Amino acid sequence: MTRSPGKTATCNELLDTFYANLRTVHVEKLVFSGVGKRDVYNITAPFAHDGEAVILGRVEERDSEFSQVFFFTRREGVWIPRPHTHTYNLQDPCVTLIKGELIVGGVEVITAADDPERIVSWATQFYRGYRIDSMRHFSSGPGTMKDIRLIELQDGRIGVFTRPQGARGGRGQIGFTIIDSLEELSEQTFLEAEVLQDQFVPEEWGGANEAQLLKNGHVGVLGHIACFDRLGQKHYYSMVFSLNPDTAQTTPVKIIAARSDFPIGPGKRPDLQDVIFSGGLVRGDNGRAVLSVGVSDAEAYQIEIPDPFLEYEQ
Repeated sequence: MTRSPGKTATCNELLDTFYANLRTVHVEKLVFSGVGKRDVYNITAPFAHDGEAVILGRVEERDSEFSQVFFFTRREGVWIPRPHTHTYNLQDPCVTLIKGELIVGGVEVITAADDPERIVSWATQFYRGYRIDSMRHFSSGPGTMKDIRLIELQDGRIGVFTRPQGARGGRGQIGFTIIDSLEELSEQTFLEAEVLQDQFVPEEWGGANEAQLLKNGHVGVLGHIACFDRLGQKHYYSMVFSLNPDTAQTTPVKIIAARSDFPIGPGKRPDLQDVIFSGGLVRGDNGRAVLSVGVSDAEAYQIEIPDPFLEYEQ
């Protein structure tokens, strides 16, 4: 299904479609230990490393925005910090493989020079290495830009998703560009990426959280779409779309998960109660997929849903 000319759908319109389609889901809350009383949320999907499943998660006090990213492994159903592994002073981790090399990203908060408790900006930082224990920093995003994601394309080049705001992006649009190698990744690359058209109405916003190569060479994008309600409360939903990297043509956004899919639970703040963060998607061979999400900026869940990328490969 490719995009046809017409009006861009709003969050509420997409929600109407989402709730109109019956589906079967299975939800599991992830249990963590070894981090004290801190919350773990905004996790990545599990990936294999040294013969075991690993996830990255944002670890944070309930009343703080200063977080660390931990690597976790699973032992008897509980996720524990990977032994003897470096942690990063970052938020909202992401991970991908490019030419066999592990690429890890996260958001660094920047504080005022005269007040280390006051956050004034942030920047996405990227690390690379063939092993978790030998990662090195290699690139930084521009100030205030989150949701930068990388993917190795079918022809070996690298797709770069960005999230400009302000004059080019309003509250947050999605940009895309292609580079030949990681060595070309620079602040200019992020700033000059072309903004994808007709993804969100001007009053709403979104971003890419993970990108996957599909069988037909297109890119399946997992991300979020967000809006404010009349009372100024935030609402974030998991969404997907497909992109043809050769033409930058996209399919319409579709919502695949909402906060209502998960049990009632704690939130970091009242305005973050109806927020889910799309961390990653693991596709199965049975037409199903497992979505890893952060919920209300306080908990981490996995939800099994119908594979949302299948229709893009037809």
